[in-house]
Amino acid sequence: MKIFSLSGRRLRLILALSSAAGLLLPLPGGAATQLSAPESVRELLLKHLPLVDAPTPTFAMAALERQLRKVAGELLATEGYFSPQLTLRDGAAQDGGLLLQVDPGPQAKIGSVHIELRGALDAARRQQLIDGWTLPSGAGFRQAAWDDAKQGLLRELLGVDHAGARLLSSQADVEVDAARVNLKLVYDAGPRYRYGEQTITGLARYSRSLVERYSEKLRPGAPYRQDDLLAVQSALQNTPYFSSVSVELAPSATAVDDPAVSEATAPVLISVRERAPFRVALGAGASSNTGARVEANFRNSDFLNRAWELNTGVRIEQLRQSAYADVFLPPDRAQRRDSFGVLVDQSDIQGLAIEQVAFAASRLETVGAFERRLGLSWQNEKQTPEGAQSTTNQALTATVGWLWRHADDPLDPAEGIVAQLQLGAAAKALLSDQNFLRSYFRYSQGIALGKDDGLLLRGEVGATLAPSRDGIPQDSLFRAGGSNSVRGYAYQSLGVQQGSATLGGRYLLTLSAEYTHWIDAQWGVATFVDAGNAADDREVLNLAIGYGLGARWKSPAGPLAIDLAWGQRDQQLRVHFSLAVPF
Repeated sequence: MKIFSLSGRRLRLILALSSAAGLLLPLPGGAATQLSAPESVRELLLKHLPLVDAPTPTFAMAALERQLRKVAGELLATEGYFSPQLTLRDGAAQDGGLLLQVDPGPQAKIGSVHIELRGALDAARRQQLIDGWTLPSGAGFRQAAWDDAKQGLLRELLGVDHAGARLLSSQADVEVDAARVNLKLVYDAGPRYRYGEQTITGLARYSRSLVERYSEKLRPGAPYRQDDLLAVQSALQNTPYFSSVSVELAPSATAVDDPAVSEATAPVLISVRERAPFRVALGAGASSNTGARVEANFRNSDFLNRAWELNTGVRIEQLRQSAYADVFLPPDRAQRRDSFGVLVDQSDIQGLAIEQVAFAASRLETVGAFERRLGLSWQNEKQTPEGAQSTTNQALTATVGWLWRHADDPLDPAEGIVAQLQLGAAAKALLSDQNFLRSYFRYSQGIALGKDDGLLLRGEVGATLAPSRDGIPQDSLFRAGGSNSVRGYAYQSLGVQQGSATLGGRYLLTLSAEYTHWIDAQWGVATFVDAGNAADDREVLNLAIGYGLGARWKSPAGPLAIDLAWGQRDQQLRVHFSLAVPF
């Protein structure tokens, strides 16, 4: 029985040799050599073998055949074919040129798998790692799968407890006659690691305590987890304070090499590069809801030299104008983030002019895919329906909200699930003109229907329980219609009619279904049906229907849409779109 061993180094050289073959094989000649080989290996051979005609002398043909046989054999070995048959024939091709015939033979299967795990591993973890081996007996041998399996087990070791794990040796013994490959691997897990003290470098403007707020998972004495390091690095990178971040554990070489050491402590090295604290952004855009707009924004990530983030700006739209200033505090050690701000806003939409001043404070807590927000806001609102007297409403509203996201790409609502629930309450006894309890729920889900098609379902329901809508600010009531609500109807045109103005109602219900077919990676076409209404009573169930067609573009900032929708109730065709351009 013929047996030979492929060391890791030899196998890694095979593809390099096949690439270098391009320098060895081309010889003067005519048309390219034709290849006859099974589809399972044809693409591999065509990619790496430069097939050209050889000169007529017999010795040149023999030399070319020997070279092809050598390189093709090495290529096929990477796919598990260790006994190929190769023949080069002159004049056998359709054009009378060379024909290379390849019979790869049987693909070798994995025989025995022997994995030795050294180091401070308990029996359960050891068995778990062996059971998770991804190239079991009976599987076809491929070099890529062999490499992935070796590195996969090492990643599992490195990911939990064993920061100094190493692959000591790996061997694939090939039994050519039996078309079998026996695997042998030896790993050294090394000691179990715990986090030591944190060493933070690169700070000039900000304090060490700011970084420690984000690195609570890495407190000294906690067991090492690679995911913890990556999570802290990502959290710091996503702040406005740093332009680059590196978070690493520094295992001791002495502990790694000493088999008597079962547990060790290693320092955490956090290196940051601070970002300039000031940023100014300008932008322009347009939407079918509120018309053309321009906006300016200023951010200071070190407001009052306390690492507070100030975000202030103005937005001027055709139907709405606003100015705002928000201050976000750094998160505490429980990753709760507090903020407070002020808003001055005026709008004139669907015959209802509103002037509003609002102050708010909130606390945001994120746990995995869940966000919880607690808030307290005070609003003073002057509303003037067209052709009617102005009224002033105020409310001190306590709110709580939950948001759950389950999506691979948060910028693409066509995939995944987003659910949002909000509850709010106000009382006359506490700076409010009306007692009310407000609830709102929104749900959207994208469903993939194959590679190029998808279905997006969306719905929202809201209710403000109160003796009357009088005295309640419009933000605590509901209107519907527009590009993100019921298409085919003007923005916020569905609600309570008062003269020629549309006011918010105490109840809301909208539903939407949209089917999209993607023509290529960026462009798609969609068809949709929307239904919804806002009212003060059961009239909300008298849904306004809209339907139509649209175009979709996956821009770098997220999906953009332009829709042509027919409003069945109004018997009118409307265009809905949104476009923003920063500069």
